[in-house]
Amino acid sequence: MNPLIIRSPEVFREKQNIDARVHHRVTAIDLQKRAVRVVNLGTGKTLEERFDHLLIATGASIILPKIPGLNARGVYTLSTLQSGIALREAMDQAGPQRIVLVGAGYIGLEMAENFIQRGFQVSIVEQAPQVMRTIDEDLAALLAAELKKNGVQLFLEESLQGFELEGGGVRAVVTDRRTLPADLVILGLGVRPNSELAGEAGIPLGKTGGIKVNERMETEIEGVWAAGNCAEALHLVSRRPVVFALGTVANKQGRVAGINIAGGQATFPGVVGTAMVKVFDWEVARTGLQEREAKQAGIIAASVKIEGRTRAGYYPGAGKIFVKITFEPGNGRLLGGQIVGQEGAGKRIDVLATALHAGMTVEEMINLDLGYSPPFSPAWDPILIACRQAAGQL
Repeated sequence: MNPLIIRSPEVFREKQNIDARVHHRVTAIDLQKRAVRVVNLGTGKTLEERFDHLLIATGASIILPKIPGLNARGVYTLSTLQSGIALREAMDQAGPQRIVLVGAGYIGLEMAENFIQRGFQVSIVEQAPQVMRTIDEDLAALLAAELKKNGVQLFLEESLQGFELEGGGVRAVVTDRRTLPADLVILGLGVRPNSELAGEAGIPLGKTGGIKVNERMETEIEGVWAAGNCAEALHLVSRRPVVFALGTVANKQGRVAGINIAGGQATFPGVVGTAMVKVFDWEVARTGLQEREAKQAGIIAASVKIEGRTRAGYYPGAGKIFVKITFEPGNGRLLGGQIVGQEGAGKRIDVLATALHAGMTVEEMINLDLGYSPPFSPAWDPILIACRQAAGQL
């Protein structure tokens, strides 16, 4: 079994007594009959399954532009284990040399590093003026420089217009500014909640497009639950509903829904939007709200940024780290943080995420008893230095 698959259908049946039916698709939910319509993809047979409780965990769908050529040979998206296997097989068999990544989010940046390591020519096309829009422009510039240093061509503020095809296969990517030769194209334009099935059944959706749920993961229909990338969550800082397509959030929501369906009591309080990625020698992480996000939520916000070292300056291997935190200038409440740095930088985001869950102020954080040893941190951790800078502005 593939190591990325935690449990096979056989394990579900034999050890958990769960009838896990793969290669079946639910095509409709009938709330009046309390049943779902299911198609067996192997036989084409349609059947109906009654339910007392229904958990919708349909995940997210890839966002695709409305342009011709999306089904051409050599054009890929990455959303499932199988899509990754198909891409790997195409690379091994066809031996592409020129790869174009459309989108400079998490998937695009991770794929760029892996393709460069395999010796391919890599270009990234991004409609925004920066890579990784979930961090601020000044920090994103550090990543852009790292990508270019490692041989990645960046084309920012360019939008995908179409493809040039030959014999059913992709030969070039056409933007609003240029034509880029391509043997392989990967589209990483983000995802949206896969909530159409629920919406068609009359299950209320939220403004985000995700399925509306309460803290028990219940929808507004009794006995119908939702969890994962198709469901909303409460952002604990902005107090607004959000959808974060992250496995960490999906696992926690699924656990809460399962406990409640089984008759227990559990709640999922919400999220702060913590995420991280590695881009060559840089680690990138964020949590909470950027300053612009805070202002969009009607929160008065300010930010400070500091540059420090990941270890004691005299210790071998000490690398750069940039920490940026956002806070309320009136009361000092922490609103969010971003980190870009070398080895040992990224996981420091967990300190900020924990502080957000606790509703701490930057002044309260200054005296956190964080671990210190020269191989791991300066005497004043960069997180605490940033908090001191913020507290000085109160």
